[in-house]
Amino acid sequence: MNWISNVVRPKIRGLWTKRESPDNLWVKCPDSGEMVFHKDLEANQFVFPGSGYHQRVDARTRMRLFFDGESWETLPFRSVPVDPLRFRDERRYSERLKAAKAKTGLDDAIMLGAGEVEGVPVIAAVQDFDFMGGSLGMAAGEAIIAGAEAARDRNRPLVLFAASGGARMQEGILSLMQLPRTTAAVQMVKEAGLPYLVVLTNPTTGGVTASYAMLGDVHLAEPGALIGFAGPRVIEQTIREKLPEGFQRSEYLMEHGMLDIVVHRHKIRERVARLCRLLMKLPPGVGHNSQGNGAWRDADSAPAGGGGPAEPIAAAPA
Repeated sequence: MNWISNVVRPKIRGLWTKRESPDNLWVKCPDSGEMVFHKDLEANQFVFPGSGYHQRVDARTRMRLFFDGESWETLPFRSVPVDPLRFRDERRYSERLKAAKAKTGLDDAIMLGAGEVEGVPVIAAVQDFDFMGGSLGMAAGEAIIAGAEAARDRNRPLVLFAASGGARMQEGILSLMQLPRTTAAVQMVKEAGLPYLVVLTNPTTGGVTASYAMLGDVHLAEPGALIGFAGPRVIEQTIREKLPEGFQRSEYLMEHGMLDIVVHRHKIRERVARLCRLLMKLPPGVGHNSQGNGAWRDADSAPAGGGGPAEPIAAAPA
């Protein structure tokens, strides 16, 4: 009887039990509820085909989608003291950092890379929202400064992909000090006559919006991205009025002059490369490997006495 109960019955029961599929096999669209096979979503650059909803992507995926092939390199930045205020809420800040590093594989919320976009060499800084909400702390500030220095030293445009919930509360005033530091770093890039382009993704809020995310020569944004300083719920509670539909979304902000372009994720590479060529005064299709009049080479390949930064232009033709 034990053999029948322990062996035969479980096997018979298993024939009628429906096997469960992995949790990540299908992905549900937050906007429309559409279920999409995860490989199809990945092939479409994590944009839901029916609704066009842009799913948030991590820093490494963004780098892979942005740069040409696999020829890009990761750039380091200076290390900072860990938990200088010895902050603790429900958990120690040092424990939160350790968990975030294990989850993302990053040193902090920003990843730096150098590579080419449609033949144009650029420096890219990408914020990862999975790392403590992409919050701005001392390490993230050092990453922005290192990216600006790399752009200046290599004579390349700097492209920033912003995704953040704001300043990192666990670092207090040390976090807020990154606002003027990163602002000065952006100014260094502009004084070198190099383009600084910002791509705003969902969400971009708080101290990041109040500093380097709103200092670009051109501001691009993905469709439907939430962009602002305080969130819409906080604003409604403060002014005690109902906000307009779509308030703080990228399309609304472009209509009211806060953004220049709302661009689909599939078109970001093309738009960024075109803007870099325009602002660097390059002929169409010219990268740093091209030859001829007006060809631009980065500082690594420029001969002595030449190849310096291009002069900024006052206005660009449409």
